[in-house]
Amino acid sequence: MKYETIVGLEIHAELKTKTKIFCSCSTKFGSRPNENTCPVCLGLPGTLPVVNEEVINLAVKAGIALKCKINQISKMDRKNYFYPDLPKAYQISQFNLPICKDGYIEINSKEKIKKVRLNRIHIEEDAGKLIHSENEAYSLIDYNRAGIPLIEIVTEPDLRSAEEAVAFLKALKEILEYCDISDCKMEEGSLRCDVNISLREKGSSKLNTKVEIKNLNSFKELQRAIEQEEERQRKLYALGEGHKIIQETRRFDSSKGETVSMRTKEDINDYRYFKEPDLLPILIRNEIIEKAKESIPELPNEKRERFKNIYKLNEKEIEIIVGDRSLAKYYEELVNKGVNAKIASNWLLSDISRLINENKLTIDKFPVRPDRMSKLLKFVESGKINNSAAKEVLEEMVNNLSDENPEEIIKKRGLIQENSVEKIKPIVEKVLKENEKVVEEYKNGKKQVKGFLVGMIIKATEKKANPRVINEILDEILM
Repeated sequence: MKYETIVGLEIHAELKTKTKIFCSCSTKFGSRPNENTCPVCLGLPGTLPVVNEEVINLAVKAGIALKCKINQISKMDRKNYFYPDLPKAYQISQFNLPICKDGYIEINSKEKIKKVRLNRIHIEEDAGKLIHSENEAYSLIDYNRAGIPLIEIVTEPDLRSAEEAVAFLKALKEILEYCDISDCKMEEGSLRCDVNISLREKGSSKLNTKVEIKNLNSFKELQRAIEQEEERQRKLYALGEGHKIIQETRRFDSSKGETVSMRTKEDINDYRYFKEPDLLPILIRNEIIEKAKESIPELPNEKRERFKNIYKLNEKEIEIIVGDRSLAKYYEELVNKGVNAKIASNWLLSDISRLINENKLTIDKFPVRPDRMSKLLKFVESGKINNSAAKEVLEEMVNNLSDENPEEIIKKRGLIQENSVEKIKPIVEKVLKENEKVVEEYKNGKKQVKGFLVGMIIKATEKKANPRVINEILDEILM
């Protein structure tokens, strides 16, 4: 019997606010444990929450960017459950009147565009963080994260594979980053994903028992967790034991490469939702919606189309550059300063990326900003220096944190490229005379040896001769 995989995602994204959702405590990541806490986010008796207005603004912005309908009257609810990282024994969230509903994201699936529907986006507070130690009989709790503002984005069960789930999460991450809604630093937990997965007979419309996998915080983990859980359920169905698939919450053990049961999955009724009595309903005025619409930048898919049509980049180049908002910004600054679009792409994806990785930087922290980088690349375009010399200059600017302009380094190192045929031709003739056997091979049809000759000539000119001029002279002599 053939089965198809049914996947739905629940994504939690921390919003880029300076303070928490219901108090004025800092949201700064990496502070000392329990430093950013107060009676409100610790849930002490007698405290009252006050909604952070920026949370509402960012949630509305997310809804518009994701093609949602905005509920202009919304409310907060209490979600009741007990866990050590939840000091109040309830979470302030949203139930039946979320701030946004419906919406969709388009992804590439098997070379086709697929529309993945969203069910809702709601706002809520995060819980604290439990810290477990294998060597101790107790766990520690850091409440710095308690009260951090989140949006939870819930999809419909429209995804059919691990690949589609990863494509969706990548597309969502890009949109949230481009719109400055969340920094989406998965390694810091500011973008986390829960997966609901089930199998059903191909062609059936029935939804079978689903299993939830919690807190996946990398694309690789998301893919592996879905694949492993899919395989586990498939084996049970093959053995006629589909009834053993129960509604439960599991976690992914990356060291073992398998999902592990945590607890039986609760039903909605178990949370005993009711309206938050300490907060008034949220009224979202038209001007808030209009302001959010005006703040939406060019979104990733729009930018992809523009880069394809205007800069003539290929799909791989577009995917890498547009996939990182800061990289796309750096690239466009180079092009706007007059650098050829293709040359800018080649350098950004090769030597600049290599130096960023080697020095463990990000493009935002890369010391050679577009103004100086564009000057260096214009020297290459004009033929005044060759690629090899340009790489040498770039490495000095990065590794020595040099503030010098490229022109100063080029002059200091004597890297100006030789373009004179009269000066290069005698050197070419000398190299050919020293390599008569290679020349004979070339004339006998072994054309690939030309690259060797070019390399020898460049070496003989101390890397100063223009390769284009060298090739022209070689073609003339060897014809």
